[in-house]
Amino acid sequence: MASADAREPVAAPVRRRDLVVAAVVAAVSVSLLTSLPALDATDPDAVPLDAPAVASVGWSLLLSVLLLQSAALVVVRRAPATVLVAVAVLGVVPAASAGGTAGLTALPVGVAVVLLTLLVPPVRRWPALALAGALVATASAVNAVVALDTPLGLAVGQGVLQAVGTVGLPLLATLVVRSRREVRSARTAERHAMVDATLARERAAMARELHDIAAHHLSGIALMAGVVDRQIDTEPDKAHAGVRQVREQSTAVLDDLRRLVGLLRDDTAAGRSVETFAALPALVERAAVDARYTVLTDDPDAPVGAGVGPLAQLAAYRTVQEALTNAARHAAGSVCTVQVDDRSPDTVTVVVHNDRPGRQADGRPGRPVDGRPDGRAASSGFGLVGMRERAELVGATLSHGPAADGGWDVRLVLPRDGGAA
Repeated sequence: MASADAREPVAAPVRRRDLVVAAVVAAVSVSLLTSLPALDATDPDAVPLDAPAVASVGWSLLLSVLLLQSAALVVVRRAPATVLVAVAVLGVVPAASAGGTAGLTALPVGVAVVLLTLLVPPVRRWPALALAGALVATASAVNAVVALDTPLGLAVGQGVLQAVGTVGLPLLATLVVRSRREVRSARTAERHAMVDATLARERAAMARELHDIAAHHLSGIALMAGVVDRQIDTEPDKAHAGVRQVREQSTAVLDDLRRLVGLLRDDTAAGRSVETFAALPALVERAAVDARYTVLTDDPDAPVGAGVGPLAQLAAYRTVQEALTNAARHAAGSVCTVQVDDRSPDTVTVVVHNDRPGRQADGRPGRPVDGRPDGRAASSGFGLVGMRERAELVGATLSHGPAADGGWDVRLVLPRDGGAA
């Protein structure tokens, strides 16, 4: 089983950073070790440090400990808790022989505390932090009693203060930095999640658009191709007209698909307009079934659907398109009516109705499909799901089901801006 301090292989830039940190700590520690005795000698009023002479045994021991502590920081990422304890243990070694300069060993310990807190949650390494604090307090107390002749009680108090300053304060400051870093990371993750959710919604919307475009046009092409196949020998003029209609539908689907792809490209200016109520007559005229369009209004001069937002009008357009496509596919030979009721001050109601199938597009009598009395074939249901999602998006109400005459109704009630949804 791997050790609790085991870490993943350290990348080269991170390794260089650790080397720089270790080198800086070593340079600062050695500089203080060589300069403090000289500074102490220039101030006769200061409390003497009782520092060992340069190149003496005590001085050399302290120098060696400071270099070893700094070198241990190089591998702190691989085993932060172990390195912290090792650095704190080394700090105890010169406590009795280095005089007032023994406190320099606290600098590498504080740096190790900072690095450990940044690398791993301190809650998981609290035993190492507590042990390091105890070792720092012990080293300080031993130094105060042996080197500075401080009373034991006072030395213990100094040791506790040294542990708080060496371990507690760096820990607290680094926890603040770590918490702010985690907050930034959480916000970044939240933004990424929002972007992913937005992309997922956009992909779903594009899928619905692709379904609506392809299903509407290709259903008409398939029906007209079947008619042409039966008319090509007996009624060539009608067959030629049907071929022209197939070509028009094919061109229309290619144009719509090209515009849809244009919406997905950053370097393409998509020329795709948002369909509104004004486009419904042309949609009904192009339908692959016998369809009629009517508008019920109290003001013939007013635009149809005034007060309904563009997104809601697009939802209405797509709903009519899907309903006509379903009628062509599942109720061949039926007659469809698209009615827009624009008389209510609060809502606009769009109803697409097809009666029972009469004669199919190839001239054969209509009949129930898959055993359903309304003559509608079973389908995947994705079209109805798309219509329902569009209605919910704009606050509209969608209903569909068998009509009293044996046909099928699709009813969409759209709120006007400021009206009751």
